[in-house]
Amino acid sequence: MTINQTQDRIAADFEGIDDWMDRYAMIIDLGNELPPIDERFKTPDHLIEGCQSRVWLNAELQDGKMQFTADSDAIIVKGIIALLIEVLNGHTPTEVADADLYFIDRIGLSENLSPTRSNGLLAMVRQMKMYAVAFKAIEQKSGTAD
Repeated sequence: MTINQTQDRIAADFEGIDDWMDRYAMIIDLGNELPPIDERFKTPDHLIEGCQSRVWLNAELQDGKMQFTADSDAIIVKGIIALLIEVLNGHTPTEVADADLYFIDRIGLSENLSPTRSNGLLAMVRQMKMYAVAFKAIEQKSGTAD
């Protein structure tokens, strides 16, 4: 499934839910389903700068595809990072770096978050894309770019 197909599916899932409390509950449920991050990645160098809550993010490249793991000490933020992982996991560094994450606006997430949470969301996206750019550079250097 492409990044855009996943975004469209997520947007469709949220479409039928008008009440934002129900949408928040759905996001929290996604966070609760997020596989745990390995404790060895819960270090300061895996913390995302710019988030009010603590968010740990790790990225690895497996068979040319990015694999993200994350955790947060805030339940809503854990759900948001779970959504981002759902969209970006399993794609090449180029696909992740170039992705237009339009689902964030389509589901109304940006306008229904506090300014500090919105900044945190941007910081999460920026960090995921930075990992992608770094992996892309490593691949180009080693001659295995996608």
